[in-house]
Amino acid sequence: MRAECREASTLIHPDPRHVLSFDREGRLYTFYDDGILYKRALDSTLHWRRRAPGGPRERGVLDPEEALEVFARVQAHARRAAELLEPDCAARVEREILPWTPERLAAERERFSAVYRPIAILPPDQYFSIVVQATEGCTWNKCTFCSFYQGRPFHAKTPERLRAHAEAVRGFLGRQLLLRRGVFLADGNALALSRARLLPIFEAVREVFPGRRIYGFVDLYSGERHDPADWGELAGLGLERVYVGMETGLDELLAFLNKPGSAAELVAFVRELKAAGLSVGLIVMVGVGGRAYREAHARATLEALARMPLDRGDLVYLSPFVEHPDSVYARERAAAGLAPMPWEAIEAETARLAEAVRRLGVRAARYDIREFVY
Repeated sequence: MRAECREASTLIHPDPRHVLSFDREGRLYTFYDDGILYKRALDSTLHWRRRAPGGPRERGVLDPEEALEVFARVQAHARRAAELLEPDCAARVEREILPWTPERLAAERERFSAVYRPIAILPPDQYFSIVVQATEGCTWNKCTFCSFYQGRPFHAKTPERLRAHAEAVRGFLGRQLLLRRGVFLADGNALALSRARLLPIFEAVREVFPGRRIYGFVDLYSGERHDPADWGELAGLGLERVYVGMETGLDELLAFLNKPGSAAELVAFVRELKAAGLSVGLIVMVGVGGRAYREAHARATLEALARMPLDRGDLVYLSPFVEHPDSVYARERAAAGLAPMPWEAIEAETARLAEAVRRLGVRAARYDIREFVY
């Protein structure tokens, strides 16, 4: 039995087959249990994943009763640690971790719901950011492949509500703030708000979370409505990186996805963002359009990326496409007679595109939306 009592977290290693991590509030974050990795979301939903011998990675979400059983096992490990660890770490376990009974940990769902609306998605490098929901929903919400914001009309918080929300987030996270880095302005398109509406948001975020860099999504067609000088002003107020759902550099495929804009417009927009001193995160879907679009999608996307002034501060995320059976995209793909790419082919294409992006001198990373946990 050993432990690492760090400034921002506590790790307990009961034996080589188990590792538990907790925030400084004492709440479970991860539990590695003999080949299965559990991740607890802030609402106490418990996600699991494992790699079957010789097979693909498996993943899922436990139901509340199953989660309680896992929380009870965690509590047992912590109780044993409090008896066996050296005094300082044992005292921390007693003080911070043991008060979190399985039932109290499960009840974080109610506390979370009092602070947040459901958080649909984040870029992977932002999973440890502080999410501030300046808006809810998405300004467009008509892309055929996207189901993140269905039934959630877009609206923005007033400055007063935004400040109250940010303060509630700070209170809810507590000392977990030690683990978290920047601030991500959610939901799907917060940076599309006008300058007049964004400035009070930035002011509140900077006051509630001083010294944190700021990040957020923006779409091409809304983002272009900002005056170029606006982006420089926002960069001066702490905006670090803007994430754009590029999806593809093939205009024909963009139109099929009902996503406004073109590759040429995106290239111009990225140049505008870079001129303002911002870094960008571009999200490319791999496998969208199926086999028929595979080569044209890859070629046009790489050509568009090559025309952008990207550097090592930027990111290209390659997201293996997950088709939802009841989506508009699934119906329209079938109606058009497009055969989907099998998962093995999507994985191979992701690796191929990653190599090609890196040859452009740009960082490439995998973005599997099925593994999002906040």
